[in-house]
Order: sequence, then structure tokens, then C-alpha cells
Amino acid sequence: MPRVLGVDIPNDKPTYISLQYLHGLGQVKAVEVCRTLGLPLNRRARDLSDDDIQRINGLLDGTYTVEGQLRRQTAENISRLKSIRCYRGVRHGRGLPVRGQRTQTNARTRKGARKTVAGKKGVKDMRH
Repeated sequence: MPRVLGVDIPNDKPTYISLQYLHGLGQVKAVEVCRTLGLPLNRRARDLSDDDIQRINGLLDGTYTVEGQLRRQTAENISRLKSIRCYRGVRHGRGLPVRGQRTQTNARTRKGARKTVAGKKGVKDMRH
């Protein structure tokens, strides 16, 4: 398996698809990288030479923000929002949706598994 920026990319897929296994590199940028370096799009990743892999690493390091650098940048942005206690930072801290979605129903992805709260069973109206 070829390693690009510390990530093993799949052998048996075309290069432009294998490059999409890197965080921050989608289809458009992967095709752009292949075309910039003059690599055929349909060449399998296992057929890349060591020189090709070095050229890919060099281009991605210098031109694009991907993998560890992008993850670090995202984490810094979120921690900055938390530290200034803005609305979005508070929502990140509490693990709730950040972009205005409803939370009474849905939002299970952010909130996690349901936490059942015991209801008031058998309690009568206290205003007699």
C-alpha cells in the first residue's frame, strides 16, 4: 500500500479515488492533483512509482491543507470559538447542533443515544 502524508491509500483503486482517502481531499482536488503532476487518472495506486509518490507528497505539502494540518486547524478554530464563549462555541462545548437545527426532535447524531428521564407517575394535581 502506498503511503501519502502518513496515510495508507488503497492499492486496487485508481489514483484519483485512492487520494480521496486523505482528509480534506475530495474528488475535484484529487483529479486536479493527478492532472497537475501528469499522472493518468485510471492508473492504479499500486502502479505508482516511489518518485510519483514523492511528487504527490511534495505537491500536497506545499499547495493544499490536508490531513494533520487541516485537522489541527479545525480543532484550533473550534477551541477559539469555545474560548471566546460565543454561541457557536457554547453549542460545540455542550455537544448540541451548531447551525440552527431543531433539537426537540432529531439531532440524535450530535446529542448521542437517548437518555430516558423518569416521568411523574401517579402525581395528582396539588391544587385541591
